[in-house]
Amino acid sequence: MDDTRYEGRPLPRPDEELTDQGLGFDIGTIVRRRQVLRAFGLGAAVAGLTAACSDDLDPAAGPSASASTATDAAAAGEIPDETAGPYPGDGSNGPDVLNQSGIVRRDIRSSFGTATGTAQGVPMTLELSIVDMANGGTPFAGVAVYVWHCDREGRYSLYTQGAQDQNYLRGVQVADAQGRVSFTSIFPACYSGRWPHIHFEVYPDQASITESSKAIATSQVALPKATCDTVYAQSGYSASVQNLSRVTLQSDNVFGDDAGALQLGAVTGNVTNGLAVSLVARVDTRTTPTGGGMGPGGPGAGGAPPSR
Repeated sequence: MDDTRYEGRPLPRPDEELTDQGLGFDIGTIVRRRQVLRAFGLGAAVAGLTAACSDDLDPAAGPSASASTATDAAAAGEIPDETAGPYPGDGSNGPDVLNQSGIVRRDIRSSFGTATGTAQGVPMTLELSIVDMANGGTPFAGVAVYVWHCDREGRYSLYTQGAQDQNYLRGVQVADAQGRVSFTSIFPACYSGRWPHIHFEVYPDQASITESSKAIATSQVALPKATCDTVYAQSGYSASVQNLSRVTLQSDNVFGDDAGALQLGAVTGNVTNGLAVSLVARVDTRTTPTGGGMGPGGPGAGGAPPSR
């Protein structure tokens, strides 16, 4: 018996009891069973149970977090290839942070090397679970995942004026035996023209990260609106309030084709003790990667953060 899977689905926390797999996994199980029970006229009862589970979520995390976990649990396709944007820092567009000693780290809030700045904002952890679709949906152990995103002011380190001498909010982790990587960071801003997001690239192994062309997947994590609303009400995020009001998941030039169906992160926690964002990213090495590059979010095309 495969203890890492239940009803054909990989367990988010295979070392823990089935009842401790998290709200997203529980809702996914309820949804699957509802399809069976509907044939016996029990669908309405299960619908009530699903709603009850949703009510257990900490309100400070935002009311849409339960919806995002349900989306995550139901999503089964390959993570969409997306643009790396104009500020990847992987050597494909100017600076290359991936060849620097110290880039492999969990806490990405502070700069490293000769840079000394630290990004301020609402605490956030990001956990990505990488799934190997070419090998039956097993955890993709050993892959290296590079994550980067803007700061509270909407600036990208290495590129944006005011943060060009920093390399914070960038880091690499190697996936454990369960295909998981985890980063300690801050919640990113919403800058003009783009939905709030986090970039990531997946490489076959740590040795491959110095060549951006070796990435086997390039994508982005979308952040739920209710959570963004809660965070942007906090000190330091005021510019994000107006920027968010001018864009939707449907209008975003990256997530708009499907409203981020396979990329919407699940969120738990609160702004006081910190938020936890998670996403299952399914990667299929049998397909040719089409992401990376500047894409539609490049300078002059909308979606570039403001210079400061």
